[in-house]
Amino acid sequence: MQRQIKMEETMLMAHRGFMQNLEKAIDILDNDISEAAEMTQVCTDEWCNATEHVVDDLHKSIYSISEPRWLTEDDSKKIRELRRRVHDIYNRYRNIKA
Repeated sequence: MQRQIKMEETMLMAHRGFMQNLEKAIDILDNDISEAAEMTQVCTDEWCNATEHVVDDLHKSIYSISEPRWLTEDDSKKIRELRRRVHDIYNRYRNIKA
């Protein structure tokens, strides 16, 4: 029983580290899109393709997370928040692209 508890604690710490890194990536993307919204000719083909790939990768990473039974309510809330942020960022990106 002690081993199982230790294993769950270790996995929870790893999960939280992963979530923090995803959040940092989303913050960087959010800042880039905010800066791009202020420029007049922002959406070059290269920028649009790179941004779309990053958004797709983040979307896949966040939506592929399964929520283990030992996750706390705060951790589940963080996953939902990150999913919402990626969705909002993609909408902002589409508006800039258009």
